[in-house]
Amino acid sequence: MSTADERGTRTARWRRTLVLTAVFVCAACGLVYELALVALGSYLLGNTITQASVVLALMVFAMGIGSLVAKPLTRHAAVGFAVVEIVLAAVGGTSVLVLYAAFAWWSLYQPVLVVLALVIGLLIGAEIPLLMTLLQRIRRQEASSAVADLFAADYVGALLGGLAFPFVLLPWLGLLEGTAVVGAVNAAAGAAVALGLFRADVRRALRVALAAGLAVVMVALGLVATQASAFETTARQRIFRDPVVVAERSPYQEIVVTRSLRGDDTRLFLNGDLQFSSLDEYRYHEALVHPAMAGPHARVLVLGGGDGLASRELLRYKDVRSITLVDLDPAVVRLASTDATLRRLNHDAFADPRLHAVHADAFTWLRANQQQFDVVVADMPDADDVATAKLYSVELYGLVRRALAPGGRVVVQAGSPYFARQAYWTTAASLRTAGLSPTPYHVDVPSFGDWGYFLAAPGQAPPVRMPVGAPSTRFVDSGVLAAAGVFPRDRAPLRLAPSTLLEPRILQRQGDWRGY
Repeated sequence: MSTADERGTRTARWRRTLVLTAVFVCAACGLVYELALVALGSYLLGNTITQASVVLALMVFAMGIGSLVAKPLTRHAAVGFAVVEIVLAAVGGTSVLVLYAAFAWWSLYQPVLVVLALVIGLLIGAEIPLLMTLLQRIRRQEASSAVADLFAADYVGALLGGLAFPFVLLPWLGLLEGTAVVGAVNAAAGAAVALGLFRADVRRALRVALAAGLAVVMVALGLVATQASAFETTARQRIFRDPVVVAERSPYQEIVVTRSLRGDDTRLFLNGDLQFSSLDEYRYHEALVHPAMAGPHARVLVLGGGDGLASRELLRYKDVRSITLVDLDPAVVRLASTDATLRRLNHDAFADPRLHAVHADAFTWLRANQQQFDVVVADMPDADDVATAKLYSVELYGLVRRALAPGGRVVVQAGSPYFARQAYWTTAASLRTAGLSPTPYHVDVPSFGDWGYFLAAPGQAPPVRMPVGAPSTRFVDSGVLAAAGVFPRDRAPLRLAPSTLLEPRILQRQGDWRGY
C-alpha cells in the first residue's frame, strides 16, 4: 500500500471514529430527554410506571416513523443530520420548561407531553439512516458491519446518558438546567458533523445558515439554563395557592412548603401531594395515633411520618420509652427538625431523646429488623406508584406482623373511603391476608376530605377507642371514635383482592384519584 493510500485509510478511520463519537453523544442526549420527561411527570403527577410507559411507547413508535421520514434526506445526509440535531436540541433542551409551563399555566400537560414525545422520537429516529449514509460515504462496508458499529456506539451512548441523568445531571444541574445543557451538547455534536467533518460537501450558504441556526439555539438554551431557577420559582408559585416559602428537590422527591399570607396555614407538599395543613392536621394525626395507644405502647415504630407530627402525639405519652421513625428521605426530617414553623407544629419532636430517626426504605428496613414493637404507626404516602404500592402490600404487612410484640397493634392511614373507596378496602384485604384483623374507621379532615384508617392486630380485630389516661386532645375523643366506626350504606365495606408486590391492585383500584 502506498503512503497516500495509508494516509487515506488513516483519515477514513479518523473520520469514522468522529462520526461514531457523534452517534455516541447524540444517543446519550436522546435518552436524557426521555428520562427528563418521565422524571417531570413523576414529580408533577406521580405514577412513574404510567409516565414511563407513555413516554417510551410514544418515542419508540415515533422513532420508527422518523427513520422512514428521513429517507429523502439521505441525499444531503450531512446537512440533514445537522438540521435534525439542531432542531432536536431546541425541542429536547426546552422540553422540561415547555411541559412545566403547560402544567402550571395552561392545564395542558398530557397533550403537550404527547406532542413532545412524538416530536423528540421522530427526530431521534431520523438520525439512524442519516448516520448510516455518512458512514458509508467515508468508507463502504458490509451492511451488517456498518449496522454493528452504528448500534454499538448508539447503545453505549444510551448507557452513558442513562447513568449520567440520575448521578450527574439531576444532582449537579437540576432538571431544567440539565436538559438545556444536554441540548447544547446535542446541537454542537450535530453541527460539528456538517460544519467540520463534511464541510466540503456543504455549500457555503448552507454552512452559514447552519451556523446561524446553531447560534440561535445555543443562545436560547443558554437563556433557559441561566433563567431556569427564576422560571421554576414562578411556575411553582403558579401551581400552589399560597406563597411558597420552602422549595427543595431531594434525590427522592420535590419538597414544597407554602404559607398563607395571614400566616395561619402552613402546608407541606411532596411531589405535589398535600401532606398536611396546619389548620387541621391535628385531626388527622390524633385519629391516626391515639386509638393505637389503647394497650401496651412503650416501644413504637413509625413508618413514614418524617414531618414529626405523628411523633408529636406519641411523645405526649410519658410511658413511651422509645420511638423508631423510619423515613426514606433525610431532607424531610432535616426540614422538620430545623424549620421554625414545622418545629413549632411538631413540638420539636426530633429534639426528644426518645425519638430516633432512621433513613431507609420501610420495606427494606423491616426485612432486616429484629426488634419488636408494641405499636406500629404506618403514616406513609398514598400508593400512586409501584414504589409506594409496595408499602401497602401483603408482603409489607407480613413484615409488620412479625415486628409486633405480643398484644401489639398497627394503625395504617389508608386514604379516603369516599374518594378512593376501592383503594381503601384493598388495604383491608391486604391486612387480612397478612394475618392481621383490621377495624376500619374514618374522620373528617377538611383539607383532605373524609379520611380513613385501619387499626389491626393478630387475632381478634381491636376496638377503636381512646386509651385510658390519654393526654388531652383537640378533636378525637370517645364520641368521635364511636362515630368514626360507622359507614353509610353507599360506602359499605367491599370484599376485594389484596395488593401484593407482583400484583399491586391498590394502584389499579385507585384510578386517577390523586388525593387532596
